[in-house]
Amino acid sequence: MAETKKLILASSNKGKIREIKELLPDYEILSMAEAGFEGDIEENGTTFEENAMIKARTVWEKTGHTVLADDSGLEVDAINKEPGIYSARYLGEDTPFDKKMDDVLRRLEGVPQDKRTARFVCAMAAVLPDGTEKTVRGTMEGFIGYEKRGTNGFGYDPIFVVPEYDLTVAELDSDQKNKISHRGMALKKMKEALS
Repeated sequence: MAETKKLILASSNKGKIREIKELLPDYEILSMAEAGFEGDIEENGTTFEENAMIKARTVWEKTGHTVLADDSGLEVDAINKEPGIYSARYLGEDTPFDKKMDDVLRRLEGVPQDKRTARFVCAMAAVLPDGTEKTVRGTMEGFIGYEKRGTNGFGYDPIFVVPEYDLTVAELDSDQKNKISHRGMALKKMKEALS
């Protein structure tokens, strides 16, 4: 029987942890809390890649195990690619995503569909036990709809429309989402980089 590979995920986001566990079934995945890492990590990078690596490095320094971190967010072209790297902290860290989505929709009032282009970006960073560092990026292109639709997923999923399906990410089932998502793409690349 093949040995299960252990991976610490530098995240406490339950939705993200569940998604990565689904995408990497051959790994034993621990959250940073399960690995004994306490405390907050200051994400002060200027790109998704820098923030992902800050998280991975910080947890690796405390644990010495293979650590995987991602930094992901929504870029909306009509509003200068905002919220971007600040997607989770947009309008304040404790602001519910319903309010964040309402604000994005408000800022796009009157903007025609062809100018509502957007993408989800996921930069993934890994630090291996020997200190080797790797980063990859996955994106999912689409546009911002006119209202929130769907109950699957998390974050900005209910306002992000995937053109091929004409559904929001929150209306896709997890199999569909995992096949096309920014995180799915990044994980696929990272899996190749780790093997």
